[in-house]
Amino acid sequence: MSGLAPHVCVVGSTNMDLIARVPHMPQLGETLHGTSFHLGYGGKGANQAVMAARLGAKVTMVARVGHDVFGEGMLRNFEGSGIDTTFIKVDPELSSGVAPIFVDDNAHNVIVIVSGANGALSPTDVHAAREAIRSSSVVVCQLEVPIETTLEAFRVAKSGGARTILNPAPAEPLPAELFSLTDICAPNETEAQGLTGLPVRTVDEAEAAARKLLGHGTRTVIVTLGERGVLYADSNGAKYLPARQVKAVDPTGAGDAFIGSLAVFIAEGLPMSQAIGKANAVAALSVTHLGTQVSYPTRSEADAFIDRVAGPAN
Repeated sequence: MSGLAPHVCVVGSTNMDLIARVPHMPQLGETLHGTSFHLGYGGKGANQAVMAARLGAKVTMVARVGHDVFGEGMLRNFEGSGIDTTFIKVDPELSSGVAPIFVDDNAHNVIVIVSGANGALSPTDVHAAREAIRSSSVVVCQLEVPIETTLEAFRVAKSGGARTILNPAPAEPLPAELFSLTDICAPNETEAQGLTGLPVRTVDEAEAAARKLLGHGTRTVIVTLGERGVLYADSNGAKYLPARQVKAVDPTGAGDAFIGSLAVFIAEGLPMSQAIGKANAVAALSVTHLGTQVSYPTRSEADAFIDRVAGPAN
């Protein structure tokens, strides 16, 4: 990376992750002895912002936290990551968002999200951050905050010429305007199925879902396929990129590592195929460590891994 750091703005959620390691996922009514527990900073928006900052981007976060010990910790965590917290509002009434997470011995996870203050992030908060959003190279949103807030963030972003990345998670019906404002729509398999009503069990099915999403007006669709890699499609066709083979320890937050790093590589001006290939490698590296944000590599670590397993051209 040369010159000024690219500016990435993330409008979205921030949670405290409560992560329990279990031998297997509990059945209904079953009580398990977990093998470990730790607290971690999470939320899809926060994860993506931290990943972008780890890769050297200038990052602004637009979010809400509760007036509680978790919220205080979240603010310190953002500041410690070098992220601009000017537009993170402390909600006087709602709790901070939390996410209990179970991770089993096969590196599968189950996540429950309690939105708290994330649910109060509003278009008014977006307007307060208007200039920061408009001046960004890339603006990233998810669906863990109200849909009208995401819509307004993308309206403001496009008015300033920023590129927009939508991570439609958790999946829900989307208004046509949001698709039209989205340059890159990046669901995982489950989300792509939820958005299209099509099965997404194979690469070919992922391509069919991606083409259907393109028909809604977004410019590029990237379907992340976990350990199988990614499928992306645009008006020029579709391409499948397999995942880099690593020993997975914990997949929690890997999708967010992909989105956050993709935003940086796009902001740096890389062609789409190269940006996706590098983000794919960063996501693979993140699953080799336990936890979410703590598993995200620095720029030097990411570059070394990409050079070693992805090749300098990807």
